[in-house]
Amino acid sequence: MKKSAFVLMTLAALAGTSSLAMAEASDDILTVATIGEPPTLDVMQTPTDIVLTIDQHIFETLYTYDAEWKSVPLLAAAMPTISEDGLTYRIPLREGVKFHDGSDFDAKDVTASLKRWMAINSKGKQVATIVDSISEDGEHAVIIKLKSRYAPLLATLSQASVIMPSEKVKDTLTDFIGTGPYELKERKPDQYTQLVRFDGYKSPEGAPNNYAGKREAIAKEIRFVPVPDANTRVEGLISGQFDYADSLPVSAYERVQKSSNAKPVIFKDAGWASLNMNMKQGLLVKKQLRQAVQAALNANDMMLAAFSDDRFFSVDGSIFPKGSFWHTEAGVARYGEGDPEVAGKLLKEAGYDGTPLRLLTSRQYEFHYKIGEVAKAYLEAAGFKVDLQVVDWATLTTRRADPKEWDIFITHSNFPGDPTTINTITDSYPGWYVSDQKTKAVAAYMNATTDDAKKTAWDGIQTVIYDDAPLYKVGNFNAVSGLSNGVSGYEPTYWPHFWNVTPKK
Repeated sequence: MKKSAFVLMTLAALAGTSSLAMAEASDDILTVATIGEPPTLDVMQTPTDIVLTIDQHIFETLYTYDAEWKSVPLLAAAMPTISEDGLTYRIPLREGVKFHDGSDFDAKDVTASLKRWMAINSKGKQVATIVDSISEDGEHAVIIKLKSRYAPLLATLSQASVIMPSEKVKDTLTDFIGTGPYELKERKPDQYTQLVRFDGYKSPEGAPNNYAGKREAIAKEIRFVPVPDANTRVEGLISGQFDYADSLPVSAYERVQKSSNAKPVIFKDAGWASLNMNMKQGLLVKKQLRQAVQAALNANDMMLAAFSDDRFFSVDGSIFPKGSFWHTEAGVARYGEGDPEVAGKLLKEAGYDGTPLRLLTSRQYEFHYKIGEVAKAYLEAAGFKVDLQVVDWATLTTRRADPKEWDIFITHSNFPGDPTTINTITDSYPGWYVSDQKTKAVAAYMNATTDDAKKTAWDGIQTVIYDDAPLYKVGNFNAVSGLSNGVSGYEPTYWPHFWNVTPKK
């Protein structure tokens, strides 16, 4: 496909025209329609989904996530050796790995990159507060010494803490050079980001497993095309312009399925919806009233209203979905079909006086609004008076920062690699979840140094969450994307990746 034809085609898509089948994709090129233009390719600065999606082909981290979202080696040669006191991590590094500029990957690149990450990245800054030092141990190992135990260390090193040549590390990146299977060739803002195969790539070993295992750059080139309009992504996929289209509306599923050029792809458990409660001020400072909210709600009815078809959602009281290392039924209570009698009893015990419950939602995420409508009905059936306030998302995020303005807001999240990075667990996140038993449960987790100890500690945290009731988990939702017929080897992941993928012939 000639560049001039590609640019014209892209501009047509961005303009929302219907003339999308202007050219056929080359056998050697994968054309990926994304939800928009990445604000940067510096993932340390802006670790948003679109940046992570593109950058994971260029850059690599010491560890990455397997199918259970456990951290496993990527640029590291093995899991770290941890001292008996849990404060010193020795991380061996793979040998023979090259950067895109031909230089050798070694310990100096790791220490320089991680120091930049700790200086500018939000999670890196958190890690920096507990890191005493990072140093090289020869050319092929690094040592991280901590001031206190920090169980999420490997999980935080598995995302956005990308490794680049030490000579290229600077406050503002001008060269985007990594060790990944693809290297950056050209970026034209609002048109495309062009990656080409890195012939010097050295893959980790093992069978492909989420982001872990073998990575092979089969396609000679990947072009990420920003297409902000969801319907334009659908049309481009069906016409054959795009090999993959990200984040399609659920309503487009049947249309893509009936097309002759593409098929829909469901990524199970892309995220979860929740009702977050205000524990700092207002009606829900009383635990019994928060528990009454839990008891009143019907999770399945809310998710069915939001997503119309159970192909696109599942209902599960565990905060993490089945198949995740963190999935557990520990502590799950007041979750299911809704029990107005139990909720009413809790209301009476709490001395509820009929003060309206301010439920904040937005129509910009239509499924938030639909969840809110059903929640209102069930809460009122239990005896609450409900003031459903529908605002735009920007207003909601502003208003939720003020504890005087709301009692519940509806949101959604992805499933992080480490459970202690869930927003609600952070004391300062809107809702202001602070309790003595949470502090003790999280401290037990932070002190854990093995997977088994972390799992046991997470069981304790989830149990405390259900008792304190800072939120109500509604359910898990699936994401819909689309793949051109003839493209093979694609496996759905949260951040779509295209190594091991063969373009259509």
